[in-house]
Amino acid sequence: MVKKKRRQQPHPPRRQRFNRRQRLASARSWLPTYAGDHIAPAYRRRYGVDWPTAFQELELLGIELDSGYQGRVRESVRGQTETSKRRRREQAAQTEELLAGYQDADFAYIAGYTSWGLPYGITWAELAAAELERKAASPDSPGPGEPVRASPGAPSSTKRR
Repeated sequence: MVKKKRRQQPHPPRRQRFNRRQRLASARSWLPTYAGDHIAPAYRRRYGVDWPTAFQELELLGIELDSGYQGRVRESVRGQTETSKRRRREQAAQTEELLAGYQDADFAYIAGYTSWGLPYGITWAELAAAELERKAASPDSPGPGEPVRASPGAPSSTKRR
């Protein structure tokens, strides 16, 4: 069976892969052609850089930007960063809460409880041993969910009638 070739993912536009020297050279020719009023967001989008980099490079190119505007944008970015960090912490806490019923200090996964109320399942030590075993396995060994194939010299398990 011939394996289908994976299609390569497209790259972002070349100008978004430029380093600083290349961006500045390109921007020198782009700036005179820009007709809009909002140069900083346009530069940021065009070259795929963050706000501080856009401000710094525009100043290197001789564009004067209002310091109040820069401060407001930086404060807004700081607020967005704090919000995303808070959301990540909340999501981690929710995940921990969900797993709390299925994990404890002794068990990585609690499959159930005995009639006496004792948990049973996979311990943290068993999980660590399984991970080490999986990592130590040769690359030829089948992964989870793959059928086990007999070696070429091994007798077949099928019976002929």
